[in-house]
Parts: sequence; C-alpha cells; structure tokens
Amino acid sequence: MVGMILITGASGTIGGEVVRLLSEAGVAVQAMTRDPARVSADVAVVRGDVRNPPPLTGVDTMFLIVPPGQDLTLLDAARAAGVGKVVLMSAIGTGERVGDSVVGPWFHNAEQAVHASGLDWTILRPTNFASNSLRWLTEITEGKPIADASAGVPDGVVDPRDVAAVAAATLTSSDHNGQTYTLTGPELLTLADQAAVLSRVLNRPVRTEIVSATQAHTSIEELFRAHGLDAAIVDGYLAALEWGRTGGAAVLTDDIPRILGRPATTFETWVRDHADGFNS
Repeated sequence: MVGMILITGASGTIGGEVVRLLSEAGVAVQAMTRDPARVSADVAVVRGDVRNPPPLTGVDTMFLIVPPGQDLTLLDAARAAGVGKVVLMSAIGTGERVGDSVVGPWFHNAEQAVHASGLDWTILRPTNFASNSLRWLTEITEGKPIADASAGVPDGVVDPRDVAAVAAATLTSSDHNGQTYTLTGPELLTLADQAAVLSRVLNRPVRTEIVSATQAHTSIEELFRAHGLDAAIVDGYLAALEWGRTGGAAVLTDDIPRILGRPATTFETWVRDHADGFNS
C-alpha cells in the first residue's frame, strides 16, 4: 500500500499535474511549494523548497525536482526522516560531456546523490517539453520568426502530461525502482516541424530562423546572467545546447508507452489541447 507522497514543485508544470493525478486516484499527497495559492487540488499543502524543507513526518515517498543552483538539503532531510523512495526529475543528456563541460551539472549532482542516498529510486529524464512552445507566443503574435538555436536538429518533443503520468506511475509502484527512464514523444521534430504544426493548428503563419552557435550562446548567456545564475549554471546550459545541436537529443524511446500502456502523445495533440494559450 502506498503511503504519503511528497510532491516538490507542486505548483509547476509537472508537479502540479502529478498532484492532480495522484489526488484523483485517492493517493495521500502532500504538496510542497513556495506559493501554496497556486495548488488547486484538494490536498495537504506545505510551504517550502529543496533548501528549506518542511517536516517530513509521515512521508513515505518523494517526488524531487531540483532547480539549478539549489542544494540537496531536502534529500538529506528525507533520508533522516525515514523516507523510503525518491523519484527524481532529471533531464535528457544529463552528465554527457561537451569538451570540458557537463550537460545539466545540477541534475548530474542530484542523480549521483540519489544513487548514494540508500533510498529506493527512479530517475526520469524527459526531453524538450511541448509546453516550451508557449515561450514563442510573442513571436507568433507579432509575426516574427522564432530563433532556432538547435541548428535544425530534431528532438523527441514530449507532452508534459505524459511525463507527469509516468511520475505518478513510478511513485506508486516498486516495479520501477532502480530504473532510469528517458521520456520522449513518438516522433522526432525540428523546430521548423513544430512551427508547421503550430501554423496548421492555429491557422496563422509561424516561421523559424536558424541562428549561429555564437548568436545562440550570446543569447543564453545574456538571458541567464540577467536572472542571476552563476557561471557554472550558464556553462551547463551552453553544454546542453551544443549537445543538442550535434544530435544528442535526436532519440526516441518506448519508455512512455511501456509504462503507461498507451502511445506517447504527439506534439500536434498537445497544441490542439492548448490552442487557447496561443491566443491570449
């Protein structure tokens, strides 16, 4: 029988959906977030984050999301409190090397810590979320081209609802203990392919424009340093960019269909289900 499950990042894209799925299934859930008002499900909500965790009394299993630049105080607290299992949200390519740099060093450190924790564990490595296309809302609305930093290389764009469903399945079953899953959609898509889907569904032109590696690096450095991220984190993002530009993320797996017993959701289905978000 499944005990209390703590969901970190419970007001986010994945965490919020995991909370909804588990609560609707009748599973005891404790939702942890820095913004309790954003949790809409009827569950116990606690204020906290991975650096400042709440008491973990009664928690049996934990869904762990570690934002860049944050430490793993929560994992240490979980072990001390007798939590038995952790499902970690990581990302595709974590730990791959690009020259002297590591892709996703914060995820890599978290994966290593989970392996060494003594807890039962499952690691999820999703690829590019379909919902990331909402970042292009300004360009789509204003008819401007979307900057393609991927050099036209495809990846297996994944529906975040599928990722959350896999998280819920792995949190509530021991069948997935000790497994690392790479979660992709059912098809490889370039950014131009995604733009074509958006054009068709939204009935408006959506264009892309490939930018050079130098332009892409400059944009990432300016964006993330403007948000106060330190050099090591920026370096990890740049490594991920280069890994993707050379085809690292151009892979498909059958992990989602094997775990959920149904096909992975297409990007077009996600866009159709969220078309209103592009018209706001």
